[in-house]
Amino acid sequence: MAKQPFTPRELPAQIDYRDLVENIANAHRALGSLNSLLNYLPNPKLLGRTLQTKEAVLSSKIEGTQATMDEVFEYEAQNSAENDDKKQDIKEVINYRRALDKGVKLLKTKPISENLIKDLHKILLSLGRGHNKAPGEFRKIQAYIGRPGATIENALFIPPSADKIIPLFGNLEKYLNSSNEKDRLVQIAIAHYQFEAIHPFLDGNGRVGRLLISLFLFENKLLSHPFLYLSEFFEENRQDYYELLRNVSEQEDWQSWIKFFLNAITIQSKKAETTANNILTLYQKYKEIIDEFNSVYAIHLIDAIFTYPVFSSASIRKNVKIKNTQTLFNLIKKFIDKGIIKEKFPKRKRGKIYVFDELVKILNK
Repeated sequence: MAKQPFTPRELPAQIDYRDLVENIANAHRALGSLNSLLNYLPNPKLLGRTLQTKEAVLSSKIEGTQATMDEVFEYEAQNSAENDDKKQDIKEVINYRRALDKGVKLLKTKPISENLIKDLHKILLSLGRGHNKAPGEFRKIQAYIGRPGATIENALFIPPSADKIIPLFGNLEKYLNSSNEKDRLVQIAIAHYQFEAIHPFLDGNGRVGRLLISLFLFENKLLSHPFLYLSEFFEENRQDYYELLRNVSEQEDWQSWIKFFLNAITIQSKKAETTANNILTLYQKYKEIIDEFNSVYAIHLIDAIFTYPVFSSASIRKNVKIKNTQTLFNLIKKFIDKGIIKEKFPKRKRGKIYVFDELVKILNK
């Protein structure tokens, strides 16, 4: 007998909060500690772009994209990739980061809504492999999830038929913007499942769903900056991630999924706090070293390489406010001599690429 599309129940869900008390407390404690640090950032850009790139790489990796963080940084420094496939992967990663940036801007004037989510989806699928998968539009045909080459008959999951998407999504939008759920972290855990179960788009559902987690935490002031990302945890526990989502559909096992999600919040909050502290310590270290350069531009270059840790003189120029090319080259040389940066390809005579290795190592931990 052929499998039938699965239609999730409308929200809210029936949750046993007594079973979640410890998990909720741990998640809020870790998230609160991270937020305390973020509230005192001297310059949010020191963390924002690099952490967003890491999240974009890992969220895209779950969907099969092969680009690494180093490759994305290098591509942006020289605007080239080793082949077309790699270029496509990198573009998908960059689109994810652009969508996250756009989401933060949109939230200043509107709540998380169908239109906002469609706007993000349109950015996410532009210029990449999904450009022909109706960017910014709900699917109008039946979709299914399966292994490569699978047919609908042996699909792992068949989401609701296209005619069910609008009412289900309307219910999800109402739930996301309600204050009836007892806890916000439980609320976004439930909403994340529901979004993935509805599977409203032809492509990009996983990435949009994970992106919405960060935006929800930011919109609800659980974080002053959207610098907590769960894709690393989901990638490292990919089998559990998919199995627990599936168990909600098949067994209505909300408790196991929510515990997993809250554990992801706890672990990733602690990791993000450690990473942020390491980056800020590194920043302070080199900020003191460049004082001896007697250059009004040195602080601009330090700030720029914390945002663009792989760069060329051309790609970094607009961020350091140096009009004179020789002045920029002289300052880069001082940074090399002090061991702050190094040439990525020392034998290259033209088109030199520089790398802030210590920051890249922190990000790759």
